[in-house]
Amino acid sequence: MTHRDARFGLVEACVALFFVAGLWVVAMAGDAEPADGMIASPEKGWPQFRGPRRDGISTETGLLKNWPAVGPKLLWKIGEIGRGWSSPIGVGDSLFINGDVAGECTIFCLNLKGEITWKAVNGAAWTKHYPGARASCVFSEGVLYHLNSYGRVAALEAATGKELWTLNILKQFEGQNIIWGLSECLLVDGPRLIVTPGGTAALMAALNKKTGKTVWTTPAIPGDKAAYASPILFRMANRRVISSNSSRNGFGVDAETGKLLWNVAVVNPHGATCCSPVYANGAVFYAVPDGPAGVQFALKTNAESIVPELAWKTPVDTLTGGGIFKDGILYANGCKKSTSLHALDWRTGESRYEIKISKPANGHATSALVWADGRIYCLFENGIVSMLKPDATAFDAAGQFQLVDAVKSDAWAHPVILDGRMYLRYHDTLWCYDIKNP
Repeated sequence: MTHRDARFGLVEACVALFFVAGLWVVAMAGDAEPADGMIASPEKGWPQFRGPRRDGISTETGLLKNWPAVGPKLLWKIGEIGRGWSSPIGVGDSLFINGDVAGECTIFCLNLKGEITWKAVNGAAWTKHYPGARASCVFSEGVLYHLNSYGRVAALEAATGKELWTLNILKQFEGQNIIWGLSECLLVDGPRLIVTPGGTAALMAALNKKTGKTVWTTPAIPGDKAAYASPILFRMANRRVISSNSSRNGFGVDAETGKLLWNVAVVNPHGATCCSPVYANGAVFYAVPDGPAGVQFALKTNAESIVPELAWKTPVDTLTGGGIFKDGILYANGCKKSTSLHALDWRTGESRYEIKISKPANGHATSALVWADGRIYCLFENGIVSMLKPDATAFDAAGQFQLVDAVKSDAWAHPVILDGRMYLRYHDTLWCYDIKNP
């Protein structure tokens, strides 16, 4: 081989290497996290509360555009899963849901036929105000995590229900329980499990998800406690950020260190914020009934922190139903100040259109919302299920049926849309409906 042949051979090898590297970069770019926006769980399915990104949005397509008068086809239902309001999560061929049964907070694993494959206990049932289980489970790398109403966190082997470790966050971080019991649906962020004890030793904390050992803590805010909302995870300005609510504040922390980046007053007389924040396009929305209603803050960044600036207010005072951001619109319902489901302009807070919600004499105007395939699925607290098609000027009805006669106006569990099925829970019963478009 001549020197010229060797030189050209080296050039060809380099070209080939750069070509392969280029293909790898292009391939990886498709899976990269967005520069700004909600961060999805790496697990497939519906591994946590409100879906892969905790934003109430399903990526399902090919679903029924309209329902028959009696509703979609019921595939199965299972009873005796206990009293409570937690929603199911689904990963692979398993569903996980919990309810209070015979004085115990019981976690059930079901197969896709609705049959129980195992059950485990995470401490005592909540028997005080509004008895019943609260928080949904979260799944990560073969392990299930759950927080009961008294602060007991349990890590369970998802295949068997075997308890791997446990920790009481109120004892660990010097917190006090709240009137209606802890309700936070825990967040997994890579190797960390995020909890919000609202204690004097930590407002929020990250635990090693394999051991329960503390990784970082966010210092307490004086006079604050936990609330009933669940945290969200998003990326903005080259930061990974967690935002949630305490009893008196909406706040954000650095996901890597736990550093408090901002806190703003979001409080009502009961310290009861129940709705998770909504994030999009450099702004965050918080809502609370009997208080300031809904507020959006633009998040301005600097080298050290993030500064929230009030952008707009709205009378939409979401209680339990959650908000959904889609294509520049925030879909959220009011409770007392507003008794409608609104389509709010994300930039201005203006209500583009709305639909009135029936408010029972002994209840609230609230519904739990999920988005899928151009439709909004609503479970109203009176037990009615509706599918609405939002367009430029109105919500169009695409189907409705009565799931259950919730005489106590307490149908609050969030619907789940997964693999062409809709899962609905009312206390001790879980229903599974086929909503695929045949």
